Amino acid sequence: MMKRRLVAFFAACCVAAPGIARGQSRPMASRDGFFVTSDSARIHFRVDGSGPDTLIAIHGGPGGDMAQFEGDFAPLAAHHVVIFYDQRGGGGSELPKDTMRLVYTRQIADLDELRLHFKLRSVTLVAHSYGPLLTASYALAHPDAVKKMVFFGPVPPYGKDFWKRFGENFNARLDSTQRRQLAERGRRMRDPQLDARQTCRDYWAIAIRPRLAEPDRTLPLLKSDLCASEPVAMRYSGATSNRVIMGSYGDWDLRERLKTLQTPTLVFHGEQEAIPMDMVEQWVTSLPHARLVKVPRAAHFAYAERPEIVWPEVEKFFASKP
Repeated sequence: MMKRRLVAFFAACCVAAPGIARGQSRPMASRDGFFVTSDSARIHFRVDGSGPDTLIAIHGGPGGDMAQFEGDFAPLAAHHVVIFYDQRGGGGSELPKDTMRLVYTRQIADLDELRLHFKLRSVTLVAHSYGPLLTASYALAHPDAVKKMVFFGPVPPYGKDFWKRFGENFNARLDSTQRRQLAERGRRMRDPQLDARQTCRDYWAIAIRPRLAEPDRTLPLLKSDLCASEPVAMRYSGATSNRVIMGSYGDWDLRERLKTLQTPTLVFHGEQEAIPMDMVEQWVTSLPHARLVKVPRAAHFAYAERPEIVWPEVEKFFASKP
């Protein structure tokens, strides 16, 4: 049960989606759409921003949705075209009855088909939380399709001892009453008789604080919505997506394979993050062209907690030659 609660943080196209060519620079109104995958799943996307290049944003979860970070990525959309999407099993995308349609290899295929849908030869991927695990797995499967990667608050590239250590760090930031309330509110989120959105907000009123370095200061800075999904999607995510998708990775360890990946990578990790820093450092010791930025006075949402540090570093990284 503890691992499950921690992970939780963790037809024709409905809207036409013309290709976004490299070098295109025109203002673009935010627009929503769907594309249909090779196995007939319906995937929800949103295109926002303007600029000379196109990025794909990979949300966390697994089983989350784009609303979990879209609002805080406005500085990114100010300079780039950003494609957000809800991964299969969350948000506005398919919630499959057959859970074999959720496994991480299918998530990799969905991401590749999204890239091809937008006629992108190669693309920069920007990912948060669980998202870097999917992103790196995708890059290993399709190395020529990824120009650069940016990771925010990533889970480590290996799973051994991760849940135990993360759980210890997380729980140490709550008192016994808060831990008891959080467990009860987690159970209430899975009760179909209750208001799913309200129970979600009640849960995150406690669960968000250990994920922020200075919650009283930074909580008002968060612009994204962790409870934006429709009730059916929130319940499906909590009951199915988290467990099945994360379980499909098994006891993951990408480190040896990452040594072969030549993709330039920038990793941000808050110095007060509950995800252990030494485990995250394994991304940069494994990837040949990776750099870690340790963000002071920040935890899991460094891009919102310390935007004055994060976004200039991101833009500098994008401007650098591969």
